[in-house]
Amino acid sequence: MSDIVTVINLAYVVAAALFILGLKLLSHPDTAKKGNFISAIGMLVAVVVTLLDQQIISYHYILLGFVLGGAFGAWKAKTVEMTAMPEMVSLFNGFGGAASLLLGWATLAGMSLITLKTESAFTFITLFFTILVGGITFSGSVVAWGKLSGKMSSKAVIFTGLRELSILHIIAMVVIGYFFATDPSNPLWIYCAIALSLSFGLWATISIGGADMPVVIALLNSYSGVAASAAGLATGNTILIVTGLLVGASGLILTNIMCKAMNRSLMNVLLSGFAKPVEAGEKIEGEIKVLAAQDAFYVLEAAQAVLVVPGYGMAVAQAQHAVRELQSLLEENGCTVDYAIHAVAGRMPGHMNVLLAEADVPYDQLYEMDDVNPRMENYDVVIVIGANDVVNPAAKEMKGSPIYGMPVIEAHRAKTVFVLKRSANAGFAGVDNPLFFKDNTRMVLGDAKDTINSIIREFGDD
Repeated sequence: MSDIVTVINLAYVVAAALFILGLKLLSHPDTAKKGNFISAIGMLVAVVVTLLDQQIISYHYILLGFVLGGAFGAWKAKTVEMTAMPEMVSLFNGFGGAASLLLGWATLAGMSLITLKTESAFTFITLFFTILVGGITFSGSVVAWGKLSGKMSSKAVIFTGLRELSILHIIAMVVIGYFFATDPSNPLWIYCAIALSLSFGLWATISIGGADMPVVIALLNSYSGVAASAAGLATGNTILIVTGLLVGASGLILTNIMCKAMNRSLMNVLLSGFAKPVEAGEKIEGEIKVLAAQDAFYVLEAAQAVLVVPGYGMAVAQAQHAVRELQSLLEENGCTVDYAIHAVAGRMPGHMNVLLAEADVPYDQLYEMDDVNPRMENYDVVIVIGANDVVNPAAKEMKGSPIYGMPVIEAHRAKTVFVLKRSANAGFAGVDNPLFFKDNTRMVLGDAKDTINSIIREFGDD
């Protein structure tokens, strides 16, 4: 028996090592696929060993779940559009939370009356925490999915009494948690815990605006890890504790990076629905100057240094491959091409990095905001492709703007700025952009992919 325990613990150590190695490899686009595969192998080892450890007699439904889940996952991986990746990631977080909630529920339901009376309070506290965080993660992720996919308005939903409703939820959680831990045999408390967690996740996320969704996704990812770790404590599963902590810690680190990129604290993001409305800022005045793609070519042909700032619009237009081709033509013409990546560009963390890696853009040509801003005046042309909020100078110039104080890529300081957008409308945050009216800015209106392909054809005809 001791030999079996040793083998199982050794397998858990191997699985944990594979998870850590996978996370390390995920830090670079060149090794990300390998890191993902290694992490998946680690999860397979952990699941198989756990099933063997529990001495399950019948595997029929488990194998059915493997087949159905694996088939669905493979199908979605092949068919999901890159523009739909943010909401897909949000759903993944939600499924993780739902799994933890169901595991906590099933663990409690499987206890005998004797166990319910003799088990330590710590077990029931961790079970309650598992159900609570799992439910919050699930319902919050569903709301985030709705906002990101356009199924519901991306604006923060605020109503009178929201603050009081949230406070009542928190008080009720403490009260129900006490009764749950002291009287776990009463099914009423677990049903109340599930209802409270789902409700709190709904109201907590619905009151956060779409512009903060990258932060919310990172935080919900952390929540799913915390819920899994609590489930591991409740069930005595070592590998679940380890993996949960890895996910929770990495999610918190990512959340912190997102908050720094927005110059806001995590509490400021979470409580944004309770904040006082920002007073309207000064009115933007000026005239938008439109430029044809053919005329943009002549400017680019003479440029010696070009900076590309990608945004969600590039994902919508699927323009990353055309951008990569334009980069090659510019470099053949003696021009240096860099990319400026804002941490919250797109609608999920790392969205732009994934898009550009898909088009084989060299990773060493991707720069963070703090690297390009000090030398912005050296760029002859900055091409803003579907980005809006991350290049909005209102963050520095207009104190009444909702994004005032947020660090942005200061494209307006370059010699010339080309903004490739379908229209001059505001971005995802709903904030008007003074960059469009600057003297050195030219709007190249239309589909970004078509616009860039038109410029590429001009290079071919030259």
